[in-house]
Amino acid sequence: MPSIVKILKVVAEPNRLRILLLLRAEELTVAELQEILTMGQSTISTHLSQLKHAGLVEDRRTGKNSLYRLCPADGSPLDEILDRAKSELPEAAPDQAAMRGVVKKRQDKMRSFFDSVAGRLGKDYVPGKSWKSLAEALLRLMPPMVIADLGAGEGAFSLLLAQRAKKVIAVDTSAKMIEVAREQALRHEVKNVEYRLGDMEEVPIKTGTVDLVFFSQSLHHALHPGRALAEANRILRPGGRLVILDLVKHRFEEARELYADEWLGFSESDLESMLEQAGFHNVQTSVVFKEPETPNFQTLLAVADKPIRNAP
Repeated sequence: MPSIVKILKVVAEPNRLRILLLLRAEELTVAELQEILTMGQSTISTHLSQLKHAGLVEDRRTGKNSLYRLCPADGSPLDEILDRAKSELPEAAPDQAAMRGVVKKRQDKMRSFFDSVAGRLGKDYVPGKSWKSLAEALLRLMPPMVIADLGAGEGAFSLLLAQRAKKVIAVDTSAKMIEVAREQALRHEVKNVEYRLGDMEEVPIKTGTVDLVFFSQSLHHALHPGRALAEANRILRPGGRLVILDLVKHRFEEARELYADEWLGFSESDLESMLEQAGFHNVQTSVVFKEPETPNFQTLLAVADKPIRNAP
């Protein structure tokens, strides 16, 4: 923390005091300080250099500019000096008003960018924006649970769920898929995923032992989807939840050969009906994604609850 003598020496110049008041409220560039204080660039830079040398101001690089701000110093006498200066300096109030105008310009520039790309953000590339990052963020909000991933395939989704789950039971009919999934879990040192060979219509999990069941693009491979949903209901605890991600009903017949699809997706009404017949309630469905390339597959999300028995 700078000494009181050094602080008093630096702030004795009124314009440096004005700069400190502004930087206490907002990070600002030299150009923005010029606009607020109506001073030349060299004068502003000289004042900032002296304030920086005294340890009262610091800067950080952002693109082509440097943003200046007040150095954090809890208990510094500078705070008391600035509080007095704010009420005594006649330029303080006009400076603060001018600063709000400058900051608004900065916000307007950002807003104009988003206005220009409105309606395209989901279609154009945005650095750092991905469905995987969003899924991982949302997974952090889940409480630790026992989760069944039915039709787990190579287990990528199971590994994602395992980051937050108490335990994941991954079930698939393919012994080769289970082998690959186990190797992946071993490679990533994931120990809370258990892989079981079995059919989603005869799930090798005890009744009422699971908190959450996922069908991630697997239900359309079931010979009898209704039976698979009934099995999901059986293994869920009362009050447990079911989540389905699958294809909206389509006419791309080649999917039967290309992807071994038994069903060409499901309509919302068909899936709602099957879920209710399987004993679920609070059923909600929605189309959450449409692929831009032909054949324009769409993704259907369904969420449902297993009723709580003997509820008051």
